[in-house]
Amino acid sequence: MKEKLSELIKRSCQDLFNENIVPVINRPDEKFGDFSTNIALILSPKLNRSPIEISNELINKLNENKDIIDSVSLAGPGFINFKLNNNALLDSIKKGPVKEFQDKEVIVEFGNANPFKEMHLGHLYMSVVGDSIAKLFEASGAKVERVSYHGDVGLHVAKTIWAIKNKLNEDNNAKLEDIINDKKDIGEFYAYGTKAYETNEISQQEIKDINKLIYTKTDPLINEIYKLGKADSFSNFDEVFKSLEISFNKRYLESETSEAGVKIVNENIGKVFKHSDGAIVFDGESIGLHTRVFINSLGLPTYEAKDLGLAELKNIDFPNAVKSIIITDTQQLEYFKVMLAALKLINSDLANKTLHLTHGHLGLSTGKMSSRTGEIYTAKSFIQDIIQAVNSAFPDSSVKQEVYMSALRYTLLKHRLGSDIVIDVHDSVALEGNSGPYLQYSHARARSIFRRANVVETQIIDTDADFDMEERKLVSKISEFSDVVELAVNELKPHHVCNYLYELAQTFNRFYENSRVINDPRQDKRLSLILLYSNTLKYGLNMLGIPAPDKM
Repeated sequence: MKEKLSELIKRSCQDLFNENIVPVINRPDEKFGDFSTNIALILSPKLNRSPIEISNELINKLNENKDIIDSVSLAGPGFINFKLNNNALLDSIKKGPVKEFQDKEVIVEFGNANPFKEMHLGHLYMSVVGDSIAKLFEASGAKVERVSYHGDVGLHVAKTIWAIKNKLNEDNNAKLEDIINDKKDIGEFYAYGTKAYETNEISQQEIKDINKLIYTKTDPLINEIYKLGKADSFSNFDEVFKSLEISFNKRYLESETSEAGVKIVNENIGKVFKHSDGAIVFDGESIGLHTRVFINSLGLPTYEAKDLGLAELKNIDFPNAVKSIIITDTQQLEYFKVMLAALKLINSDLANKTLHLTHGHLGLSTGKMSSRTGEIYTAKSFIQDIIQAVNSAFPDSSVKQEVYMSALRYTLLKHRLGSDIVIDVHDSVALEGNSGPYLQYSHARARSIFRRANVVETQIIDTDADFDMEERKLVSKISEFSDVVELAVNELKPHHVCNYLYELAQTFNRFYENSRVINDPRQDKRLSLILLYSNTLKYGLNMLGIPAPDKM
């Protein structure tokens, strides 16, 4: 409907002023109408006329069209408000969101926790956001490839393997499998190895030697520890992903991208890269960034070169993808600016379809960000805290798993991507306020009306467009859904959907307080509107990866 209105305004500007201009259309406060435009303010300097004069001419012209418009009015010095007729309003709901990416392929990379370390809260947040962005693209018609990328080689791996080997040396009778399984998370070995590396020169050298052996694969014991440790790490990751109902199409490993990255860099020496003190670097300073090493003085690829290799491997696996989204924390923002600048000089098409998104700092309202092991607040710790809060708040619920999903996902997604976030576990399970369980309850409340009216969904007849004031307010709010989805897809920000669903639930609850349903002469119409509302709310929640149970 927004597109139709835009076309009407555009044609009117052409007819009246001979100006070909695309209007900006917004949603005003509901008391002012369904849509608003500042087109007269834009035209005023072009025509050298007052915006009020231009607005009045446009209003007279647009009022001639009653196909979708009920009324047009002036608001302030040059703003024009529109109220759609009820048929147009209802029709806009039935059409649903625009399928902008219909049958197009999109890659979304997220959940990039490194094996041999703990998955922390930031990885969990990145995973929930990435999955929701993937769902937004799917709602827009796309075929989404969910992929992850993991650093399975590097000093962090050597630190962990050193700690496991050290534990094994302390007890000659111990089995390697038992040592690894004795720990709740292999990341505890990483913390121990990191401390040794930073405080003991002998341990530091031993870890460096192990790091070389990981690459050469010449030590049977190191190879066995590596194999078992890697498997244990991914088992832990998969446990977390399963609890969030997140799955991936492909998992990329850093060890697989090195060869491709080295090849790309070597092929572009002199064009993109240059030699510097025995290393190969990208001169980012020449374009306002900073210079970074892509192959070090030992001839080994850095993260930068490996990311070039990853981009190439993804392009080989998914050559038809129109977008490739990468989600990381904000600390990697400058790094990715350099990497993508280098990629653009190598393969501009690939760089142009690659988009790097960042999230801000995460904290807890309690201030506690360390786990029980004293190092970091892990993903598993957060999950356990949410589960505990759900069990406490809903001890007799038969849908605890559904409530857990809403509490965890929504408390992360309702914040704007890129902003710093303070999470309150208690608020995440509240049935009042902006929370996932509140939205689930609002859906279940609507569905309970059908049971009390003794009707099933298939018996509900589609409504006509004869609405009273309270009914129209609800319909108008439902009609915003398509625009919100389009905005969320264009900006890649799921919080737009969260904000809308919270407002939608509040609108419904006000409607239900002011409008009797059961045994009212307008019962059938209102049941039909409640069905539209509950289906919209459920669809929106599912877009966030949140189930919408019929009972709480």
